[in-house]
Amino acid sequence: MSDRNTSPYSTHDKIRRVVWGCVQTTLFAWSFHNFYGFRRHLLRAFGAHIADSARIRRSVRIEIPWNLTIGNDSSIGDRAIVYCLGPVAIGDRVTISQGAHLCAGTHDYRDPAMPLRRSTIVIGDDAWIAADAFIGPDVRVGAGAIAGARAVALEDLEPWTIYLGNPAVALKQRPRQ
Repeated sequence: MSDRNTSPYSTHDKIRRVVWGCVQTTLFAWSFHNFYGFRRHLLRAFGAHIADSARIRRSVRIEIPWNLTIGNDSSIGDRAIVYCLGPVAIGDRVTISQGAHLCAGTHDYRDPAMPLRRSTIVIGDDAWIAADAFIGPDVRVGAGAIAGARAVALEDLEPWTIYLGNPAVALKQRPRQ
């Protein structure tokens, strides 16, 4: 059993999170809408691995950017939440639409202390996470998969398949590009 009062974060991590929070709510959020390079620079300064052609909107909320990797020509839309308690890897040519939520953390409900679990999310190349969709901890979204608007993915999504609903279920195959 774990102690509910013991933080899983070091003092150094707590300080980095506070400083990032200040930067994110000021410089990042106040930047002009098309200042993608500036936002990439800020994220890289906090340890994120971001391709030069990635586009991240200013209203995106990113927790713990040093756990984030974004590939070439990928974009994250307005008001998306990228909760990187564990590693989040976004491939090439991925679209994360407005309001989508990638959640790489949860709690172990089997333990009364509810300890934090830092999980991994992997989004394959050419995938699309549509508006307001939720991708949960330990989910792998296959290459070319689509999580439709407001879909809730709590299990892996197969490549080149379109998913809808809560929980997300396969609707049909997506044509390969």
